[in-house]
Amino acid sequence: MAPRTDPLTLEVVELIGTVVARYYDEYDEAAAKHSLTGAQARVLGLLSLEPMPMRKIAQKLKCEPSNVTGIVDRLEARGLVERRPDPADRRVKLAASTNEGRTTAARLRDSLDFAREPLAGLSTDERTTLRDLLRRMLDEGGADG
Repeated sequence: MAPRTDPLTLEVVELIGTVVARYYDEYDEAAAKHSLTGAQARVLGLLSLEPMPMRKIAQKLKCEPSNVTGIVDRLEARGLVERRPDPADRRVKLAASTNEGRTTAARLRDSLDFAREPLAGLSTDERTTLRDLLRRMLDEGGADG
């Protein structure tokens, strides 16, 4: 295993940080064009994939459930999200995107060019290798992907 302070590791960490910062900057900029905060856009993006309880949204965004409640309240006021009972447990409320919310989330995703444009310059094999390496880095079990 490579030492954590070797120059190559430090350069890779710096590059990953730069990629993440640029992604969030562009995401926030794209969200603002839809009169959303970055956090609202991220919640809307998650909910456009599937309805989920506040607790799960908070876990995915690594924030407090009380923060998610406020974000969902604001999205609901704009007609982008609705609360509904969970069919599996009617005591639990799910946040779900409305048709307008899914349309807005799709437009937001379509306006994000930062990741798409540089990735388009990579071959399919290079993108596959990058994906596999990122998956391996994120695998908490340490097993090969």
